[in-house]
Amino acid sequence: MVVGAQDRQAEAGPRYEVFHTDCAARDVVDHVTSRWGIWVLIALRGNDLRFFELRESIRGISEKMLAQSLRALVQDGLVWRKVEPTTPPQVTYGLTEFGRDLGEPLEDLFDRITRRLPPPGAG
Repeated sequence: MVVGAQDRQAEAGPRYEVFHTDCAARDVVDHVTSRWGIWVLIALRGNDLRFFELRESIRGISEKMLAQSLRALVQDGLVWRKVEPTTPPQVTYGLTEFGRDLGEPLEDLFDRITRRLPPPGAG
C-alpha cells in the first residue's frame, strides 16, 4: 500500500499548520526568506563573523537592516550572538545547529541557480 504525504506526517507526530497566519513556523520562514535573512544565513555558512565583517560581505545591506535581520534570526534560534566585553564591544555571530541545517539547502539552491545562469559578461 502506498502511504500518502498526509499519512506520513501523522506518523511523524504533531506538525505546525504552516498555512495558518498564527503559526510560529511561519514567522521563521518569513525571517529566513526575507530580503536579507537568506543572505545572512549564506554568509555565515563559511565561518563566524563580526557585525562589520557581515556587513562588508553582504553588499548593499544597511547597518539597520543587518541589525534587524540578525535580531530576528537570533530570536528564531538560527543564529547565535556572542558579545566580548571590550571597548567598544565586539559582537560575533554564527549559525546554530538549526541555522546550519537550514543553510545547507539554501546553499544547494544557489548552486543550482548559478549553474543555470550564463557566465558573467556573456549577455
